[in-house]
Amino acid sequence: MKLALIGFGQAGGKIVDEFLAYDSAIDNSFVEAAIAVNSATTDLQGLDRVPQKNRVLIGQARVKGHGVGADNELGAEVTEADIDEIQGAIDRIQVHEIDAFLIVSGMGGGTGSGGAPVLAQHLQRIYTEPVYGLGILPGTDEGGIYTLNAARSFKTFVHEVDNLLVFDNDAWRSAGESVGSGYDRINREIVERFGLLFAAGEVGHGDHVAESVVDSSEIINTLGNGNGNGISTIGYASEVVEDDSSGLLSSFRSETEFDEGTATNRMTSLVRKSTLGRLTLPADAASADRGLVVATGPPEHLNRKGVERGRQWLEDETGSMEIRGGDYPLPGEDEVGAIVLLSGVTDVPRIDQLQQVAIEAQETTENVRARAQDDFASLVDTGGELDALF
Repeated sequence: MKLALIGFGQAGGKIVDEFLAYDSAIDNSFVEAAIAVNSATTDLQGLDRVPQKNRVLIGQARVKGHGVGADNELGAEVTEADIDEIQGAIDRIQVHEIDAFLIVSGMGGGTGSGGAPVLAQHLQRIYTEPVYGLGILPGTDEGGIYTLNAARSFKTFVHEVDNLLVFDNDAWRSAGESVGSGYDRINREIVERFGLLFAAGEVGHGDHVAESVVDSSEIINTLGNGNGNGISTIGYASEVVEDDSSGLLSSFRSETEFDEGTATNRMTSLVRKSTLGRLTLPADAASADRGLVVATGPPEHLNRKGVERGRQWLEDETGSMEIRGGDYPLPGEDEVGAIVLLSGVTDVPRIDQLQQVAIEAQETTENVRARAQDDFASLVDTGGELDALF
């Protein structure tokens, strides 16, 4: 699947940088173009792989390259004011070559959480290609302002994109891990899962062709092709397989029923682990509208029956008839894996928590404002009484 990646804010830019590294490592070229947008000069300078000409600094008139200080309302304002600057970079993309836009943003900060929904709305108005979001939720220990920003951003972002893929830092943070190493590892986890999904189906010259190809249309149909198709989460599980490509076993392994049965059972087990294990956003699989199963690994360890069994299991688990499946051969790899995309999930405890935070924050804000007005009125009244005494 050919993507135009737009990293918005510090987290978004770093993840897009990581996507470029991953795309280069697998020699796949699913990244057609990459842009980074930020209001902080230092964040843009810290990127390694996004081309310099595709690094867009916004808000110079307001914040002078120093960032918006976790103020996502200001982030939205400077994005609206400088949308032409961003469009200038997008104009250099061969849009007819891409299958979709993917806006990547941390949802707890200021620039990305405020600006990403604004950009999504802009792209939806101009282009016919799908516009997806990849939103990174902050951990609950990162501070109240970041949780509040995420609640506000999520509510807007999910309605401006065709589908919002979500990664929850809270579910992936390891105890005792430093902030720097934690974010680096999490970024790699994000890129591995979403990168494998988007790389599937992009078969180059001389590549091993899948038995059941997962092309861009399969992914688009699973994510949905209309505005506001909801939330998606991804699961991934893998296990190492023995390399028996040489020796006596290789001469008859593909002919034996035992090997076919082993491959089938392994894939069914991996699909279960992907779905019921650690998703990028923990959710009840039964609440998904649509799903996609992708088998990855050495072609000799993949078979159509395994993919079909896994797809059937996911169909039973979700109760949805819209479950697609296919394989993505990776010659030379020593792991077999299963990617599970669950789209349109509705039973998501973390999102319920964010919505509750937003409600409580609104009530708190209204109470504080009411008290401030009462205190001011009291102060004014007291001042009048003092004037009367003199």
